[in-house]
Amino acid sequence: MSKFRAFRYVLGFALLFAMLGSLVGGQVLASQESGNDFSVLPPGQEEPPAKEVLELKCDYPVICGEIGESLEFEVEIIWRGEERRRFDLTMTVPPGLRAATFTQYGGYPEKPIAALELEPIQLTGNGVKIIVDSVPGKLPDPGDYAITFEVSSEEVNETIELTAKVSPHYDFAMVTQTLQLTTEVTAGEDNHLAVLLLNYGSSAIEDITLTSTEPEGWTITYHPEKIDSLASGMTQEVDVVITPPEKTVAGDWPVTLQAKSEQVFDELELRVTVLTSDIWGWVVILIIVVVIAGAGVVFWRLGRR
Repeated sequence: MSKFRAFRYVLGFALLFAMLGSLVGGQVLASQESGNDFSVLPPGQEEPPAKEVLELKCDYPVICGEIGESLEFEVEIIWRGEERRRFDLTMTVPPGLRAATFTQYGGYPEKPIAALELEPIQLTGNGVKIIVDSVPGKLPDPGDYAITFEVSSEEVNETIELTAKVSPHYDFAMVTQTLQLTTEVTAGEDNHLAVLLLNYGSSAIEDITLTSTEPEGWTITYHPEKIDSLASGMTQEVDVVITPPEKTVAGDWPVTLQAKSEQVFDELELRVTVLTSDIWGWVVILIIVVVIAGAGVVFWRLGRR
């Protein structure tokens, strides 16, 4: 009887171990089917190497500026690998522009760099500055210019596209021919003043209108009255006719001349000195002569008596 009881105990333990084995096998099979492989590699077999990643980031890949200005891009280089490596830095720049790479926090004077060594970092990268400007003596036309920045080391390489948006540069001046801000005029007459419009910028200036602010009763006209276009580097002479009223009091009067378009604006604040007309001078002299002559006649008559 005791042998039969022992047999039942052994059979029960065998069934229990069988059930536990089936449960563990099912969990392993389910894990493999779901993509989570927890199996141990066979002895002598190495794990596959981690993937090497080179990444370039730029928060502001498009920068705007006028012709002749320098544009600065900041690029972050992130290297995720197994060891420290050297990377070469190259750029493709369109004609009319030039570019150089500098360290992000370099000293003065800064020197361009053509390569750098990177640690296999995970979260932060190495920042560099890319400065783009025009070739000396050759200004580019307005437009969008694409710059390709490449970082490479043997079979690992990555590129990033940067865009320089170049706009026209306007530089305009309005001056008198003598470069003085004072002039003399005669009341009641047309007085001529030569004014120059100068375009120092890189592009033509269109539709320049000429206006003025003058004392009440004065007349100021321009010849020509409007400039349709003033090319870069050119000068336009304008004849300004200033006509004060005939009875204007002699002295200094303020006059403002203005030139403006959609692109530019400039003005001249003049001090205009009004002189009396010559005819009034002769009238005054004639009155003095008449008075003296009359006084002489009176004294002559009194003397005869």
